[in-house]
Amino acid sequence: MNSTATLDHPVVSQSEWLRARRDLLAKEKELTRQSDELARQRLELPWTRVEKDYVFDGPKGRVRLADLFEGRSQLAVYHFMLGPDWVEGCPGCSFMIDHLNGTLEHVHARDVSLVLVSRGSLANIVAFNKRMGWRLPWVSTAGNDFNHDFGVSFTPDEVASGAKTYNFGAQPPYAEENPGLSCFYKDASGTVYHTYSTYARGLDGFLTTYVLLDRAPKGRDEEGLNSPMGWLRHHDKYQPTVQIGGSCCHSENH
Repeated sequence: MNSTATLDHPVVSQSEWLRARRDLLAKEKELTRQSDELARQRLELPWTRVEKDYVFDGPKGRVRLADLFEGRSQLAVYHFMLGPDWVEGCPGCSFMIDHLNGTLEHVHARDVSLVLVSRGSLANIVAFNKRMGWRLPWVSTAGNDFNHDFGVSFTPDEVASGAKTYNFGAQPPYAEENPGLSCFYKDASGTVYHTYSTYARGLDGFLTTYVLLDRAPKGRDEEGLNSPMGWLRHHDKYQPTVQIGGSCCHSENH
């Protein structure tokens, strides 16, 4: 990121700028209408019942998926990249959680619980959560198939195969750990349903920093990497090093 670079950009009169801005405004309004329609269709997506009895390790002991709702009817799970042998979390996922950490009371007020889930050990999760100063509940999937079943964790052989098994078959996984968000609903009988998941660029909408930067003169200004995940593709093996505010773990593919 070059804070002193001079942009070679067209400069026009105020009236020409207003004309161009109004043309762009029409396109922005159309995109907003399309986004509203997509949100309506998203709510109409059918649900599927969760049949497995997933048990997680939490700071207060073993908990089931239904327990993560904490008395609410809706649950959003962020699949945080912290693998079994990692002592630090993914910098991109950390960037994401810095955005979500302050939303907890607001989502609770709308009958939604928000929880982080990782394959890392509970000890490493607790230590990293404390280090980052976050308040979000965080549990470990060590010993269950939750992350694999919901399309974010893969075996070394699955990664090496290059098969398009991530993001609903749209692309190969980046590595053994990948980011995502899954949503669930629990009815009055206690039955849990999987309602929605999103991966890769589908997570962009949760990053308000990008909403701002996309409107700044130099955009996201990521030095040619083109996306938050670009840096990861340059490494043979991901070695997590916390770098808050740096690259986020999803790519231009969606």
